[in-house]
Amino acid sequence: MKIESVAVFCGSKPGQHPIYAQHAAELGKFIAILGLKLVYGGGNKGLMGTVANAVLLNEGKVMGVMPKILVDWEQQHESLSELAIVPDMHTRKKMMYDLCDAAIILPGGFGTLDELFEMVTWNQLKIHDKKIYILNSNGFYKHLLGHLNQMQKDGFLYEGVTDRIIVCDTPVELFNKIG
Repeated sequence: MKIESVAVFCGSKPGQHPIYAQHAAELGKFIAILGLKLVYGGGNKGLMGTVANAVLLNEGKVMGVMPKILVDWEQQHESLSELAIVPDMHTRKKMMYDLCDAAIILPGGFGTLDELFEMVTWNQLKIHDKKIYILNSNGFYKHLLGHLNQMQKDGFLYEGVTDRIIVCDTPVELFNKIG
């Protein structure tokens, strides 16, 4: 399957380490250079805004999907190629999954983990078969990946962790593996 669009799930805050924003900006630049369409949460704050702004700066296409409740909270981005305002979070996630060919997970909070786990679960249930890439900036997901491996070791997973999740430490490594 040819990848034409990627959903990026990440924090609406920048996090504590500058490498998170640096990687988000590099990722956005690569998305634009490769001619991929970014599908993301529609905000203009934190890592979400950094990725979107980098894609736009490099003349790429950006589709934002934002639930009504978050329009003010996440500061709706005003310069996107497309923006869909949807009724709720469930509609947002479903639309983002439907619009992407693969997903990239950057550092983030509860919402980012919710999106990651829903995509992995949907993969397991064969609702879709989209690849999921984790950008493990500064080892951010080290402990989570350790727990996922423990789940596999203890027999709770139907397939290996790396069957659906590709972990990369840099944006360059990620785009060498995507496809």
